[in-house]
Amino acid sequence: MASAVTGNGLPSGCRIFTTIPDIFFLPEFIFGGLTWCLVASTKVIPPNPLGWVMFVSIFCFVFTTLWFLIFIAGGNQSSVWPGLDTAYHFIAVVFYLSSSVVLAYITIYNKDTQLFKTYQEDIAAVVMSFITTLLYFLHAIFSGLRWKSS
Repeated sequence: MASAVTGNGLPSGCRIFTTIPDIFFLPEFIFGGLTWCLVASTKVIPPNPLGWVMFVSIFCFVFTTLWFLIFIAGGNQSSVWPGLDTAYHFIAVVFYLSSSVVLAYITIYNKDTQLFKTYQEDIAAVVMSFITTLLYFLHAIFSGLRWKSS
């Protein structure tokens, strides 16, 4: 897989499936969607912290979908896009990391008051959230390297 971009702009169309930063779009969709579904299915006594987790997972899922569609359509050919790509993924990392820590804390806090099946769903949500954070982090790092080299 090529990690550098040929030409002045970012890859567009099906070429985004062959570059290192952009190959993370699909796993971000999958694990972000799983996080969203698992958090939505949990029943936690203090719902307010989970509101932040839901906001982050929905915001990043929708915004990554729009970002992906812009890349597929080729609307990312301006010289400002590599910096925007890096900035968005860095913001997504900060959001997802903060929500993952909150989700892990709430899961540990409510460990004794939940049924075992609910606790397992909460653990799965925490794991998916941290995996999604890692994917956004890798995307941000590789996007930053691409931005620096362009």
